[in-house]
Amino acid sequence: MTDKADQTTGRGVRLAYTAAVLALVALVGTVHPHHDAQTPDTPPPGAGGQLPAIRLDAASSPIDQLRDWAQTRATQSGIPVQAVQAYGYATVVMARAQPGCHLGWTTLAGIARIESNHARFGGARIAADGTVAPPIRGIALDGTGGNAVITDPVATARSGRTVYARAMGPFQFIPDTWKRWGTRADVDYQTLATALQNATPVTATALSGSPDNIDDAALAAGRYLCASGGDLATGHGWRTAIYAYNHSSTYVEQVRSAATGYDAGTSH
Repeated sequence: MTDKADQTTGRGVRLAYTAAVLALVALVGTVHPHHDAQTPDTPPPGAGGQLPAIRLDAASSPIDQLRDWAQTRATQSGIPVQAVQAYGYATVVMARAQPGCHLGWTTLAGIARIESNHARFGGARIAADGTVAPPIRGIALDGTGGNAVITDPVATARSGRTVYARAMGPFQFIPDTWKRWGTRADVDYQTLATALQNATPVTATALSGSPDNIDDAALAAGRYLCASGGDLATGHGWRTAIYAYNHSSTYVEQVRSAATGYDAGTSH
């Protein structure tokens, strides 16, 4: 990472499962690679097998080429097919842009399971274009209950009063983090190639996408993880990436458990 601001940005709020009841828990992470020394490295979860080869330069939407694959995985896992398709597409794109990262779709699925139950938290659903509605929002990060204090500068400037940030969308991005890493998934690959290959934030507003679109959010999460962990095929790299996403050893193991289940082809 070259931008110090990116090294100190809080990632967000996760949606945790407690006694089968979803509750919002505010936990702050950073994109700065940081190894959790309390837990030894273990091999990362399996990547869920090889994804189908697709043409990223196809005239029609490249993501649609994964529909049959996603349908099979959705049936096996209980994940909505559009969510699986989003995770798979982000994995394919990142494999092309950063082949040394070795991101697996199961890792994205594991994170999304914990963050929002695959965009289903609070009765949300995924529309045909990937939009998740109603929008999923975390609690206000105003410092109460042990939460971090993070303001939303754009909303604050617009309203003239202090507005506290809330994590957004199925991957629960903090607004400032999304501003740096948000990425539209429905633009042609060549448009994104330079930014993706350099692992640097996309600065063009037209490319920032929406945290409430699962295709965009999955790709942004993939970029974030690759920038944080390096080689996710290693135990150290994988743990570093997930711990950067949320500074909690418990969270890391929750994601590992979910991802391992998806790799094994089981519902989770």
